[in-house]
Amino acid sequence: MKSLPLRLGVNIDHVATIRNARGGDTPDPLRAAQLAIEAGADGITAHLREDRRHIADEDIAKLKAMITRPLNLEMAATDEMLAVALQTRPHACCLVPERRAEKTTEHGLDVRGLGNSLTGFVEKLKDAGIRVSLFVDPDAAQIEAAAHARADIVEIHTGTYCDMAIAGDLAGRDAEIERIIAAARNASESGLEVHAGHGLTFDTVAAVAAIPEIAELNIGHFLIGEAIFAGLDAAVRRMRTIMTEARASNDTLSGKQR
Repeated sequence: MKSLPLRLGVNIDHVATIRNARGGDTPDPLRAAQLAIEAGADGITAHLREDRRHIADEDIAKLKAMITRPLNLEMAATDEMLAVALQTRPHACCLVPERRAEKTTEHGLDVRGLGNSLTGFVEKLKDAGIRVSLFVDPDAAQIEAAAHARADIVEIHTGTYCDMAIAGDLAGRDAEIERIIAAARNASESGLEVHAGHGLTFDTVAAVAAIPEIAELNIGHFLIGEAIFAGLDAAVRRMRTIMTEARASNDTLSGKQR
């Protein structure tokens, strides 16, 4: 299969985490978003949590008004967040599970379990002209449920794959990347646009970037961490280079196989 063009969305949540640790206005998430775009990011992602532990409502308003690339608003499927989305009108909303005690999003949304209640939520966003993404584990039942809910996109959770790679569990890593490959193919065949993200680094991104059905990777925490040492510009550019090379290598291999 000929690969789709591959986009990079940069999540700037943890610029706000650093800002909030001390208070005040710096570092500024908007400035980080603008720098990421200058370095080649195709879009900006920000997660507005119930407890506002990092990104705040005013950050979302500024990002929507001032960045030159699409804004992807990550949020829980609650009435509070629906009101924010309908007021702000981001390019897309990615619906994620959320627990106040978690340090980061730990798994995909249980789309199948939420059933018709999620379908109505998706419809309200789509009626406002907002593209809807569902963050899901690489599981066939969840992909099927996402298609039934009339989402536009699924974003496949890559956290388990990354955790196994970091731990040196090579068999587990390889099994999980096969799950992601199968989920991406299944989602694409179901008419869903396919994104992926969570935990991706310079060392783990290539295998995911090579999957031809995936149209976008969303990466945040690692890039913000690398920015401390190398600068955000350099971190984003290096990530883009690895992604591009992985996708090109896959296309070359596919061409030879044909």
